[in-house]
Amino acid sequence: MDFEKIYSDYYDLVFQYILSLCRNEAFAEEITQEAFFKALKRIGTFRGECKLSVWLCQIAKNTYYTAVRKQERQADYPLEETQSDAGIERKLIEKETALQLHQLIHALDEPYKEIFWMRTFGELSFKEIGALFGKTESWARVTYYRAKMKIKEDVK
Repeated sequence: MDFEKIYSDYYDLVFQYILSLCRNEAFAEEITQEAFFKALKRIGTFRGECKLSVWLCQIAKNTYYTAVRKQERQADYPLEETQSDAGIERKLIEKETALQLHQLIHALDEPYKEIFWMRTFGELSFKEIGALFGKTESWARVTYYRAKMKIKEDVK
C-alpha cells in the first residue's frame, strides 16, 4: 500500500472527524498526525474487514481518547510537565534546556532537521515546505511529525 496516497486521500476525513470530537484545530491536527503515524506502523495488520477510512477513524478515535485520559491524569498532577508542542516550546524558552533541544534538532538527519526548523522557527506552512522540496503537503506533514517524534523520544 502507498501510505503517502492513503495519507493524502484520508487526512481531511480523519481530521474533520477528530475536530468534531474535540473542537480544537491544533489538538485535532496533532491527534490526526499521531493516528496516521500509528496506522503507518500497523498497516500490515489491516485485514480489510471494514473500509480503510473506518479503520483510520477508529485508530484516530482511540488516539484521541488516550490523549484526553492522559490530559486528565496530568491535570490531577499539575506539577508534572507535559511533552506536548507547548511543552517543547516552554523548554525552548528555558535557557538550560534550549541548548539541549537545539543540539537534538541539529543531530536530526536531513530532511527532518530542515523541515522541523522551517515549520517551528520559520513558521512556513506544510504546503510551502512541500513546494520547497518539490514534494506534497502530505509528505511535509509526515516528515515534520516524524522529526517531532524523534525529538520527543530524546527529550524524555
